[in-house]
Amino acid sequence: MASRNIDVCIIDDDKEIRESLAILINSREGFVCTRTYETCDKAIEDLNNAPDTVLMDIEMPGTNGIEGVRILKGKFPATEFIMLTINEDSEVVFDSLCAGASGYLKKNTPPERIMNAIEEVVNGGSPMNMEIARLVVNSFHTVPKANYRFTERETEILKKLCDGHSYKMIGFDLDIHINTVKFHIKNIYSKMQVNSKGEAVSKAIRENVV
Repeated sequence: MASRNIDVCIIDDDKEIRESLAILINSREGFVCTRTYETCDKAIEDLNNAPDTVLMDIEMPGTNGIEGVRILKGKFPATEFIMLTINEDSEVVFDSLCAGASGYLKKNTPPERIMNAIEEVVNGGSPMNMEIARLVVNSFHTVPKANYRFTERETEILKKLCDGHSYKMIGFDLDIHINTVKFHIKNIYSKMQVNSKGEAVSKAIRENVV
């Protein structure tokens, strides 16, 4: 039986970008884009079925992309969000992650990297441009290290999560079953008082946990 296509939704007020991304996605085997929106407000009103992934702009008329992620993530918890924007401000990056985004890419990201990021985020990764990842790390080098009393295994898993590894990759690297990885991640979320991968990664970096 053939695997199901990865369903991608695009929310961006730039018509040319929406159409270009949709063409790119629909030209690749294993991916499909049937829904695009020029504002978060239209997407929030219209979306009834959860896409696998949403490519989300930040600066848009009406509800911005960060608040849009927060609302749509509440509606569709299993959907993964990748911010695709020109904004490189560290606070905006963290606000996006805390809202529920799992990835953050610049709009000049090469098409092949965007497609890889979509697949990566669906498989549990947290794709970011190298410049964004470095910006995030450099912004919080001097923050005092928080202590959540993680076990050694939890610390290993959280570090790999922050490095953008998927659950499957973590399991392979540590030679443990993916269900064991999910068990430890559930404990990590509980200790950090977060509800998503994006929140955990953001908080871990903000508080110099790993």
